Amino acid sequence: MGTVTKALTLLDHFTLARPMIGLSDMARLAGVNKATAYRLLAELQAAGFVEQAGSAREYRLGAAILRLASLREAAVPMRESAYTVLRGLADKTGETAHMSLIQGGRLITMAHALSSRHGTRVTMDDAAVLALHATSSGLATLAFLPEADINAALSAPLRAFTPDTITDPEHIRALLVDIRASGIAESIGGFEKDVHSHAAPIFGSESQIVGAIAVATPVARMTPQLSSAARVSLVDAALDLTTRLGGFPPANWHRAA
Repeated sequence: MGTVTKALTLLDHFTLARPMIGLSDMARLAGVNKATAYRLLAELQAAGFVEQAGSAREYRLGAAILRLASLREAAVPMRESAYTVLRGLADKTGETAHMSLIQGGRLITMAHALSSRHGTRVTMDDAAVLALHATSSGLATLAFLPEADINAALSAPLRAFTPDTITDPEHIRALLVDIRASGIAESIGGFEKDVHSHAAPIFGSESQIVGAIAVATPVARMTPQLSSAARVSLVDAALDLTTRLGGFPPANWHRAA
């Protein structure tokens, strides 16, 4: 991993729940020593990607992030299109809907919509990183990646987020076969213990996988009827979102779904 990549991966540790991070905490989160963390943060700060604030001189995202995000959104108003589809999916299912895209080998949540039908619901953070092996969105994406990318993803140590996280690469490979056959991925407590989710892949202009759209439900509320309804709604939403993004689903997924 090059120095630029190492520095940029530090940005993944900022979330809505953790907008400010001190040097020691960043070193711990990134798994590096404080000297390395300081050097990488200094490089990011010089480019405007992070800045220091407060009496503790903690780090937060800098103005360069906002500028690049604005340029991206102006060129490709993807979130607006995605939110229209997600809003419809959340209204149909009565559950949280979200979309994530694969970027640099990581799956990033880009947009979500909440349903007001239930007081208890799954909450999301946009820009959250989803594990490829432990979430329905990750599995739906992983199933349609090139074989070399699948091998790379499954060769790294796979973190167990909950007691129900599947970390055996061969078990995951078997799941990917089923996902390609059915067109839908499912995860029960793999990333968050109380979350049951279904996901469908979304595709780009050359029918390549670009990410996934998902419905996430508290485990206690999932029923066979809700699962069936979520699957049907997801197929429609995935096709709609793929089209809105200028993409085309491959024939094998379209037939399976």
